[in-house]
Amino acid sequence: MAGFWFLCCFALVGAAFGCGVPTIEPVLSGLSRIVNGEDAVPGSWPWQVSLQDNTGFHFCGGSLISEDWVVTAAHCGVRTSHLVVAGEFDQGSDAEDIQVLKIAQVFKNPKFNMFTVSNDITLLKLATPARFSQTVSAVCLPSAQDDFPAGSLCATTGWGKTKYNANKTPEKLQQAALPLLSNADCKKYWGSKITDTMVCAGASGVSSCMGDSGGPLVCQKDGAWTLVGIVSWGSGTCSTSTPAVYARVTELMPWVQEILAAN
Repeated sequence: MAGFWFLCCFALVGAAFGCGVPTIEPVLSGLSRIVNGEDAVPGSWPWQVSLQDNTGFHFCGGSLISEDWVVTAAHCGVRTSHLVVAGEFDQGSDAEDIQVLKIAQVFKNPKFNMFTVSNDITLLKLATPARFSQTVSAVCLPSAQDDFPAGSLCATTGWGKTKYNANKTPEKLQQAALPLLSNADCKKYWGSKITDTMVCAGASGVSSCMGDSGGPLVCQKDGAWTLVGIVSWGSGTCSTSTPAVYARVTELMPWVQEILAAN
């Protein structure tokens, strides 16, 4: 499997901060614990941001899609009083070169439904642009037509709980490799709760958990990491034998493009 993740040659091309190509290469140990994940290589997921309240409490993740825009989950309930922290790896460290960015506008998908958790996406327009660097850059967005087949091995990252009953979230960014499921297979676990605006991944000994919400599920396409899902919901106990559910970005791209074009 090592070869799948080994994209040495793209890292050099991506040094100019093209989307989806981290300057610092991520290293995934395949299907290993953000339950059953592992610490990420610092800076290797440069689009990952932490959404924090004014006390510095991390409540959701998000992804930079450009210098000016972050995508997260609608259910995170982000407000303009919240902050976006980019370039962070260890939330317990004061030594990191982080960027604390204010939010100018919050665009929650008007079709978002809190009961069904469908259309679980919000776009955040930053008040000042993020400064792209070795540890801060954008993930690629898919086109509405892109297909990411079931079985594709993808990656999810976040500071969410490593056990559902843990008192606190981990300080270091966690990562996990996990496979996509078809919606038909996902319905075997979740039934009619699964809609076209969702995509499932995991049930493989790995799971997203509370605090990961809004963060990225990324798959590689043409050598670049592409945002396929936004951490949305899953098992109340973060069971690693049940798939976690993500907002399906391809399905939501027409709305995303509409907001970006108008703002």
